Amino acid sequence: MAVILVYVNIYFLIPKYILKKKFKRYALYFIVSLGLFYVIRTELIYLFINENVWPESESPQKAYSFNHIIVVVLSGIYEVGLATTIKLTADWIYERTRVEKLEKLQLSSELKYLRTQIQPHFFFNTLNNLYALTLKKSDNAPRMVLKLSEMMQYILYDVKGSKASLLKEINHINNFIDIEQLRFEDNIDVEMDITGNIEDVHVPPLLLLSFVENAFKHGMRENDKLKINMSFEVLNSEYLEFTITNNHNPKAYLDKSAGIGNENAKRRLTLLFSNNFILDSKIEGDNYKLFLKIPVQ
Repeated sequence: MAVILVYVNIYFLIPKYILKKKFKRYALYFIVSLGLFYVIRTELIYLFINENVWPESESPQKAYSFNHIIVVVLSGIYEVGLATTIKLTADWIYERTRVEKLEKLQLSSELKYLRTQIQPHFFFNTLNNLYALTLKKSDNAPRMVLKLSEMMQYILYDVKGSKASLLKEINHINNFIDIEQLRFEDNIDVEMDITGNIEDVHVPPLLLLSFVENAFKHGMRENDKLKINMSFEVLNSEYLEFTITNNHNPKAYLDKSAGIGNENAKRRLTLLFSNNFILDSKIEGDNYKLFLKIPVQ
């Protein structure tokens, strides 16, 4: 009988009333179920159990007395409560595992989407640079094609997971800088400083390049040399501090359609590190400065 009461509570009363927030009806029908449980259990015991099965059955018992009702009902509530707790706990663990798997799948899918959004963005800008050189019939066009080929090889074949070698990322950034310098020649001055051991450090692929690209896009001013200073510092093999400073061109920031790189980077940082990162940018005089601190592997 206890098994039947448990099944009725778990598979009928809870889904039909508790989950629909009909608590009064649940209490009413549960009390009715307890009453039926008591009556049927009591009658079955008196009908089918004898001294050979249960020696204590011949001891004086007063069925339907207050004490007897309390004992039987409380035992029923205990059995229902224990079984329901076990069932709900098992369901909660299963649901939590399922939700975590879905969240990881969603995170992975969104990160892949953000990366595919970045790659055409870089190729588009680089092809524009190449087009500008071909119009000038510049001797630098073949070198730019070679650099573009190296960038494409890195993105298409070397970057496969959610992490990439910082050393390779810096080499990729250098290729991008070389392409920009081929285009603008002596109008660009870039300095790079690396502190700490970067050989075993891994970071999200193509993340830092988006900030470098924005420095070129928003720092270039007419009749003015673009100056960019960037630094990579690894702290105790746990955190990477990346800083980039470039000329500030207010007119470049008026273009609302540009700058998907920074928004993309912020979204990726949030997805990957939650709140365990620092991203800060500010204007200091004629310079724009960006600071990023992330955990590394």
